[in-house]
Amino acid sequence: MADKAQIQEAIKVQGEVVRKLKSEKASKEQIDEEVSKLLQLKAQIGGDDGKHQFVLKTAKGTRDYNPKQMAIREKVFNTILGCFKRHGAETIDTPVFELKETLTGKYGEDSKLIYDLKDQGGELLSLRYDLTVPFARYLAMNKITNIKRYHIAKVYRRDNPAMTRGRYREFYQCDFDIAGQYDAMIPDAECLKIVYEILSELDIGDFRIKVNDRRILDGMFAVCGVPDDKFRTICSTVDKLDKMPWEEVRKEMVSEKGLSEEAADQIGEYVSLQGGMELAERLLQDQKMSQSKQACAGLTDIKLLFSYLQLFQVTDKVVFDLSLARGLDYYTGIIYEGVLTQTGIAAEAQNGAEESVSVGSVAGGGRYDGLVGMFDPKGRKVPCVGVSIGIERIFSIMEQKAEASAQRVRTTEVQVMVVSAQKNLLEERLKLLTELWNAGIKAEVIYKKNPKLLSQLQYCEDSGIPLVAILGEQELKDGVVKLRAVATREEADISRADLIAEIKRRTSEA
Repeated sequence: MADKAQIQEAIKVQGEVVRKLKSEKASKEQIDEEVSKLLQLKAQIGGDDGKHQFVLKTAKGTRDYNPKQMAIREKVFNTILGCFKRHGAETIDTPVFELKETLTGKYGEDSKLIYDLKDQGGELLSLRYDLTVPFARYLAMNKITNIKRYHIAKVYRRDNPAMTRGRYREFYQCDFDIAGQYDAMIPDAECLKIVYEILSELDIGDFRIKVNDRRILDGMFAVCGVPDDKFRTICSTVDKLDKMPWEEVRKEMVSEKGLSEEAADQIGEYVSLQGGMELAERLLQDQKMSQSKQACAGLTDIKLLFSYLQLFQVTDKVVFDLSLARGLDYYTGIIYEGVLTQTGIAAEAQNGAEESVSVGSVAGGGRYDGLVGMFDPKGRKVPCVGVSIGIERIFSIMEQKAEASAQRVRTTEVQVMVVSAQKNLLEERLKLLTELWNAGIKAEVIYKKNPKLLSQLQYCEDSGIPLVAILGEQELKDGVVKLRAVATREEADISRADLIAEIKRRTSEA
């Protein structure tokens, strides 16, 4: 442990750093990070009794979710789940960690973001980076050649978090994949339809689905004079075009990655192109692109894809975009990305306003025909195509929308509150509560022997519980329950025998 005087001096310096950032109105993430360093230094000094002080915080890049936030999350999950099931998918689960060698070499430059674990019992393990590589490992292990599956689970990335934009180190992915040998572009078109359905149903603003093909990119690189060994690294630079202007991307290609200026300029002419089926037709006639068999195969498939997308009625939101690269190494064919458009525009229009309005990509995926074969001892390939929904980024927007509107978010699904109008009726309340539970009705009581009627009714209003079942001595004599609608305050005496049917009728109508 460092000398106490040195730590105190470091605390003083770190304190100045935090004060400076606050005065400059730096981002919350930056301030939180520096405050965390300050707290850790203070913890080294310890309290008056010399004991180590415990820092109470969540780990960097993670967060807790309160009941209101969880209610919003469940709504989003249910929408996604409903769509996956509507399209006939079944679900699987895989371990949260994999053998390190399972994940190594599958993610290109992003491999540095994999969380490695300490050696436990002779196995080198890493936390899963996504759900796609474990899925491919699962297919190869179990010799599965056909499956349509969804998987909703947490993944981990040792990334630089940007919490307000939904960028975390621990987050959920919602994946839908189709594995199997099928006719070209039919499963691919369905994956795009799924993105379209989910983003439309969630109603989080205008969106576009960008589409490209790895073969078109590779063909383009070849005809523009990119050496074979530079394809993947140039591809990951092109992938930054949604975050950086072309001038900076060009500079990285030439200065950092050693590409010739002429090749970079030729790439620049192509990556600025956007369109639909007509662009694919035009590029098939292009003097340079038509020299690449790979590019022509990709362009022919893009044309076929758009013909299916027309039948699925989604072409109003899909754009063929040659700048889309998606950095993962395992993609072999079509690639796509769902992007929210209005948020990014709003951020630019407000001239550097809150970064929280800029969310960007909320879905992504593509075809990865070679991944399963990397795990199969005999190299047997299983063609796969899939999509992943960026739940955390979507949730960031939904949360902001909920905060902006005064609308109350219900955090429970309780349908009926059992209350008493007089004292000494706890046993009767519990009897009725049991009847309701046994009938599958969501119900609760206040945990007091003799609560005041007014406070019980107020609890219902605050919690958004729609119905109140009121018991009093007279009601018990008459064999009825007074059923009160919280919203209208209307009351009706319902016989005990008919109560369950009446509650079910009213809650099904609500």
